[in-house]
Amino acid sequence: MTAACLVLFSGVYTLLIFGVAQAAPNHGKGETVTANGKMYYSNIGQSFTANKYFNSRPSAVAYNAAGSGGSNKGPSNPEYLAEVQKRIDTLLIVNPDMKRSEVPADLVTASGSGLDPHISLLSAKFQMKRIAKERNLKVSQLETLIENHTDKPLLGLFGPEKINVLELNIALDKL
Repeated sequence: MTAACLVLFSGVYTLLIFGVAQAAPNHGKGETVTANGKMYYSNIGQSFTANKYFNSRPSAVAYNAAGSGGSNKGPSNPEYLAEVQKRIDTLLIVNPDMKRSEVPADLVTASGSGLDPHISLLSAKFQMKRIAKERNLKVSQLETLIENHTDKPLLGLFGPEKINVLELNIALDKL
């Protein structure tokens, strides 16, 4: 039984998954986007810290795909609460037009993998005024850009609306 499972799960199953991946776009090597002559993986979170860009979700693994994982700190952990509070304070400093009560949770908490490439529609709108001011754009231009880059729920029912931050920032640079 052990030998059969070894062959099945480390051989046959691996080849089956590899074969399915070859039929997928980009042959199972991830979703890539090229901008300014550089290739990025759009399905892995990226760090954006300049005020002229939309910020990504924080990452518990410093956006390192080799070490995917969360912080494993719960909402009652004082160290975690201090970290979230620091993120909120920083966010309010760079977005002075916004109120503490308007801070979206996904801009101050990391995802389970630490690599989520998406932010919520609310998070993108939270950052609009700062980016419009930094880039001398109209807020209406950013609203249109956000609307054009919002991924709707599957079949209009499953999952939230979300925005890929890398793709949004690449489009922002093209304005």
